[in-house]
Amino acid sequence: MVQLFGRSYTRREVAAHAGMLSQFAGVRLMTLGDGVERDIRMLEFRTGSGLRFTVLLDRAFDVADCEYKGQAIGWNSPSGFRHPGLHEYEGEGGLAWLRSFSGLVVTCGLDHILFMHEDKSDHYHYVHRKSVNSSIHGRISTTPGKLIAYGEQWDGDECTLFCEGVIQQSAVFGEDLHLIRRIEAKLGASEFTIQDRVVNHGFYRTPHMFCYHINIGHPVLSEGSRYLAPVAHTVWAAHAEDYKKQEVGYRRLPGPRHNFHEQVWQHAMAADAAGQVPVAIVNDALGLGFLVETNKNEFPCQFQWQNFQEGQYAIGIEPSTNHVYGKSFAQERGELIWLEHGEEKRYKTRFAVLDGAQALAAAEKRITAIARQPDSDYPDPSNRWDPIAGRGKSAGVPA
Repeated sequence: MVQLFGRSYTRREVAAHAGMLSQFAGVRLMTLGDGVERDIRMLEFRTGSGLRFTVLLDRAFDVADCEYKGQAIGWNSPSGFRHPGLHEYEGEGGLAWLRSFSGLVVTCGLDHILFMHEDKSDHYHYVHRKSVNSSIHGRISTTPGKLIAYGEQWDGDECTLFCEGVIQQSAVFGEDLHLIRRIEAKLGASEFTIQDRVVNHGFYRTPHMFCYHINIGHPVLSEGSRYLAPVAHTVWAAHAEDYKKQEVGYRRLPGPRHNFHEQVWQHAMAADAAGQVPVAIVNDALGLGFLVETNKNEFPCQFQWQNFQEGQYAIGIEPSTNHVYGKSFAQERGELIWLEHGEEKRYKTRFAVLDGAQALAAAEKRITAIARQPDSDYPDPSNRWDPIAGRGKSAGVPA
């Protein structure tokens, strides 16, 4: 049964109350038409619960806008949802990615994440290519996708809104990685999932790194909002040498600040019995929150990004395949993922609105039951880099 407007409906009853499902919900294809966003294809999802979000087909099927009952959840940066044709991947010393950085979900990868990096390219067996140069967070988020299917699928009295597409990161004498993405939301629900497969379509042994930059803005993020997570210990903080200078810790969040310098933390997260790791930003005053649930085996690392600068006000939840020190660190520890031809990695992530005090309390209770996060806003970094299960020299993965 579909839950809409406070009651249950069968498929027949939904059809009886309107000429088209689009009166209540659906998935609609449109094209943006002005400014830096011109000609980007976009899918708009409306679930009927008040949840609305958009998917940028020409930006790796990333999630751009997200709102609930008219209240914004996702972050819109000053760059806007810039057309990939305007992007210069290697511009500004590898930082041009910041001119295309906006939206609720920005995908990082597929062979590189985190800061700029130069790596040997012997695995591509091309004498004229001495190295692979990667800009910040990789290429994939500014790559157009191929739309395979979208719409509504009924199964009895349940309806799933969905889209599916393929995004290729490919080069001659280089990587040939395909991201196959499916996004689903149930009719009447206030959540959605992203299911990703990263497949090595090529015949060179190829490295793989993956991260979601999940960016939450105002009003979910506001002065007094809280970061809730099953933090076993805080591994690292980029600003640890001057920890309290900006008077912003990891738990309770401030309003916009003048001349704020970004802060990044890596937390070691505990998982529940099913391997799931729930992390939430909650606004108790508003009775609204947003929860991201990942699998510890898929994303063993988690970062917290704080950008509280006026005009850019956002917080990021960042599940990652690797530690914050990036590719060189992963290689030294034997923790870099390598994919042979036809091999793949799968990821499934749930994004859920928390509506009302009861939902916020239930999420906090669940998270606390997994692990009670440090009470201090400034926990001492442990600098304990836990080995990533299934990888490393002891697991037989080549360094």
